[in-house]
Amino acid sequence: MFKDLENLFDFADQTVADIIKSYNHEVRCQKGCTDCCYAVFDVSLIEALYIRHQFDSLDRKKRRAALNIAKKALKSWNQLVTTKADLSLARIRCPLLADSEECICYKTRPINCRTYGVPTVIGNKSHVCGLSGFEKGKTYPALNLEPLQKRLYELSAALKGEDFGRRRWPLAAVLLGTTE
Repeated sequence: MFKDLENLFDFADQTVADIIKSYNHEVRCQKGCTDCCYAVFDVSLIEALYIRHQFDSLDRKKRRAALNIAKKALKSWNQLVTTKADLSLARIRCPLLADSEECICYKTRPINCRTYGVPTVIGNKSHVCGLSGFEKGKTYPALNLEPLQKRLYELSAALKGEDFGRRRWPLAAVLLGTTE
C-alpha cells in the first residue's frame, strides 16, 4: 500500500537534494534546525496512514510524549481554523518533535516536511523558508508542489474514494485518532 508513496517521497527527496547541491549556501537546513517543525500544515490520508503506522510502532514513552503535545497542538489548530487565521503565518509545535529536537517519525515525514527548506511553488505562489539564504527578487529553481499534492490525492482516493481522498488533517488529529 505504501510503495507508491515511498516512490513519491524518493522523488521529492532527490529533487530537494539536487537543489541543495546547486544552492548549498542558500539552503540552511541542518540537524538541529526545527523551523519547519513549527509550520502549520495538514496531511493527506495516505501520509496520515503511513505516519500513524510508524508512530504506533514507537515505544510507549515516545508515543505518550507526542500525544501530550498533540492535544495542545490540536487545540491551537482548532483556534486558528475557528478564527480563520492565516495558517501560513501561524506556529504550532509538531507533536513528532521530541525534546531532543529530532523528529520521532523522520523516515515517514510528509511531503511538506521533506520540501520545506527549498523554494516551492503552489497555486502560482512561491514559498521558501525564512531562514534560508535565498534572496528576494532573484530567480531560483523551485519545486512545484501541485503534482506532488495531486499524486497524494490519487493515492488517498484509491484507498477510500474521491471524497475521503480530498480530505486533509492536522498531524495532531492523526496521532490522536480524531480524523473521522
